Amino acid sequence: MTTLEVAGGRVLHPDGTVERGSVLVDQAAGEILAVGDTPDGDERLDASGGLVIPGLVNGHTHVAMTLLRGYADDKPLDAWLREDIWPVEAELEPEDVAAGAALGVLEMIESGTTAFSDMYFHVSEIANVVAEAGVRAVLGHTAVTVGKDDEGAAADVAQSVAVAEDLDGAADGRISTTVQPHSLTTVDEDHLRELARGARDADLPLHYHANETTDEVDPIVESRGERPLEFAADAGLLGADDFLAHGVHLDEAEIDLLADRGTAVVHCPASNMKLASGMAPVQRLRDRGVTVGLGTDGAASNNDLDLFDEMRDAAMLGKLAADDAAAVPAEAAVEMATQGSADALGLDAGRIEPGAAADLAVVDFEATHLTPVHDYVSHLAYAARGSDVRHTVCDGQILMRDREVLTLDAAAVRAEAAERASDLIERAE
Repeated sequence: MTTLEVAGGRVLHPDGTVERGSVLVDQAAGEILAVGDTPDGDERLDASGGLVIPGLVNGHTHVAMTLLRGYADDKPLDAWLREDIWPVEAELEPEDVAAGAALGVLEMIESGTTAFSDMYFHVSEIANVVAEAGVRAVLGHTAVTVGKDDEGAAADVAQSVAVAEDLDGAADGRISTTVQPHSLTTVDEDHLRELARGARDADLPLHYHANETTDEVDPIVESRGERPLEFAADAGLLGADDFLAHGVHLDEAEIDLLADRGTAVVHCPASNMKLASGMAPVQRLRDRGVTVGLGTDGAASNNDLDLFDEMRDAAMLGKLAADDAAAVPAEAAVEMATQGSADALGLDAGRIEPGAAADLAVVDFEATHLTPVHDYVSHLAYAARGSDVRHTVCDGQILMRDREVLTLDAAAVRAEAAERASDLIERAE
């Protein structure tokens, strides 16, 4: 057994307290061995002047969409998708997805994110990037049936289940998978039920968009006379291990349904604000006991993958949504980006304690904008930036030391992504 000691700084504990101490990691097992006054490790990672936090968990994104960062802005979701995003995505080649995924994973490592849940296609390319970069990921192929003939729709549905079954446990166990209907309005009812059956037969969770905009709510209410999540429950889509993205437009009955079923919600505040989708009822969800994680969504609607930005946005927007300055406090925002997302994704991560996954980040608190430090958790939510992350560790392995990413060639990744993005837009236009 080789051990890594993250030493010399302070440690954020699961209860939100901060104390001086070290974290000792079993690198072979990828587990935390001890926290606090630990024995010396075989290798030491200096956390002096810093705070050791759980690696952040991006609960919902489309990582390869970094290639479309800044390509189409300032439009509502439906128009943005149909007029700009989907036409370009139709031109994507596997190599484009690989380049965009590498850029996104690089950005996440640089900002302290060690795990993410992705919805996209050409998923094997994303899996290869995850394996090389050393991060943890929950992957899947996203099925869409609208606009497709029967044969195409059936093939897409079958592929979502097959990809989830094939990739589960890949990258030495760092990849887990989900079955993915795109949303309740972009997959027809028969195929939604088929995807649900496929997920249950494979003992895998479902991950999909729901109640993101009123355009995803009103058609279901008008055609069926029931709320979207009532429909989802009837179709078998609200299991205890499932999680949905956004959940912006939820009524009280739907919140109760989520709580009763144990289905988690991943909140994406920056994307919801940028697309004017609305304000999710995060405080009400949390008060009812619903597991709430935090995600960036894709970089085309954010426009970055920095979960520190997302924590700040979640806290600020949560107060506006509740009309209460005490709603979604700093500790809740930090919990959502760590333990909340990890729980939503079914990962044994998001907390620093013996036995948990050795996924860590060290935030440098010696920066001007983090001075003085009255409250470490407050600074994490309201003042810290992804660029303040000094070291990133996943599964016991050092992915970034002193701002240098060790598992990817950063310059080459950026160059390839820029070239691929330029060629993609040229093909699409």
